Amino acid sequence: MSNVIAGIAVAALLIVIACMTIQRHRTKRLLRRLDEMLDAGIRGDFRATDYDESQLSRLEAKLEQFLDSSAISARNVSEEHNRMKTLISDISHQTKTPIANLVLYSELLSDANLSEEQRSNVEAIRTQAEKLRFLIDSLVKLSRLENGILSLSPEQRPLQSMLEQIHASYKKKTEAKGLDFVVNPTDISARMDEKWTTEAISNIVDNAIKYTESGSVRIDVQPYELFTRIDISDTGIGIPEAEQAQVFGRFYRSARNKHTEGVGIGLFLAREIISQEGGYIKLSSGETGTTFSVFLPRGEILQN
Repeated sequence: MSNVIAGIAVAALLIVIACMTIQRHRTKRLLRRLDEMLDAGIRGDFRATDYDESQLSRLEAKLEQFLDSSAISARNVSEEHNRMKTLISDISHQTKTPIANLVLYSELLSDANLSEEQRSNVEAIRTQAEKLRFLIDSLVKLSRLENGILSLSPEQRPLQSMLEQIHASYKKKTEAKGLDFVVNPTDISARMDEKWTTEAISNIVDNAIKYTESGSVRIDVQPYELFTRIDISDTGIGIPEAEQAQVFGRFYRSARNKHTEGVGIGLFLAREIISQEGGYIKLSSGETGTTFSVFLPRGEILQN
């Protein structure tokens, strides 16, 4: 009797082992097939091969539908990207000449024999045309950055030549307002796209000059282990704490500055540029005086 029981137990054990072996084989085959399906999906040449009522066949059909849908979405995104690129190019091209003509003719008119009222009107036209040109140029640059049409190419470069260029560009403007514009010399470098970093720093400097009626605007550089810090400081009206989180918003204009010319996009564009370079901007301000601190990487940014 015991031998029979033992035989049954051995047979049951063998059956269990056989079932486990078969199940393991099926699982390995299923995983191998799923791996092949995913590889084919990554390559972009996946097609369902089994057409029956099995679970794997249904999975293949669903994966094929998903990949087809993803491919269609990718094509739509690409087409929309191309349409946006064309639109931005058209806007830039079609508006450049009319605005330039407005500025040119207003300058020609200002040389004519005009009454004070007429001269004031011509100056208003010229100012608004310049403002429109700046706005469109800024929007085109911003759209190109945000849509990936124009990408930045950061590389390790010294800061001094860029800061000297900015100083030369704004020297007359600060002198006209009676401001001191000080750029302390530096031998520090940072990882940046020089053209676009110049654009970002210039926007901040222009903002500092605009809201400073007396005193100075200065630029200082300080190195850290991972970042290079560029401080743009002024002795202007200051920014209330409640508004400091808003000044980088697109088209943000403080009610306190409604009589000052501006479109509210310079700081927004500056932050977009610095962010795409792997850096960031901090702001500190009191009742008078403001400092914008631009942090640029000193080397490669490690991606997690």
